Amino acid sequence: MTSAPDLLATPSERALILGSTSRYRHELLSRLGLPFEAVAPQVDETPSAGEVPADLALRLAIAKARDVAQRHPQAVVIGSDQVADLHGEPLGKPGNHERAVSQLRRMRGQTVVFQTALAVVCQATGFEQHDTAAVRVVFRDLSDEEIENYLRKEQPYDCAGSAKSEGLGIALLERIDNDDPTALIGLPMIRTCRMIRAAGVRIL
Repeated sequence: MTSAPDLLATPSERALILGSTSRYRHELLSRLGLPFEAVAPQVDETPSAGEVPADLALRLAIAKARDVAQRHPQAVVIGSDQVADLHGEPLGKPGNHERAVSQLRRMRGQTVVFQTALAVVCQATGFEQHDTAAVRVVFRDLSDEEIENYLRKEQPYDCAGSAKSEGLGIALLERIDNDDPTALIGLPMIRTCRMIRAAGVRIL
């Protein structure tokens, strides 16, 4: 994790931007009761050859934050990305039913590490911090019928690894091990609070 000196700006002086269009991240950040804008980053999310999941998530989180910060240099920008790590293989958003079925069949009975990366950038002040929250998830030995029923009801096709833990996806799991309970949803809020405070945003 890298850092720069704390900013002196107050929330009224420094805008807060979420560099994401994810409804899950938007809902999580809204819990702080701070005004913010959501801006879509323009980043190619194609993995590099041989790139491990944690590195992929962190690279994309930083790229998203920097991309939005270039267009909004005075703002404090939050970027995040999540990649499911199945024995070193990255699993992203399935996008459709067939790929979701394939993902869940491969993950059943397995331990999957969800790598949720976070970056906070303010270009005007040179501030940048980044970190990754790893969440270890043990999946139940799911039947094909359970997988189909879950997907038809939840349709989690925009969730990494097809696992929407804040909804019906919790029924897929045996155990969750982490130090930041919101990380699995898509934005590690304990780390987010720490970083935006360091960037000069007053939360309380």
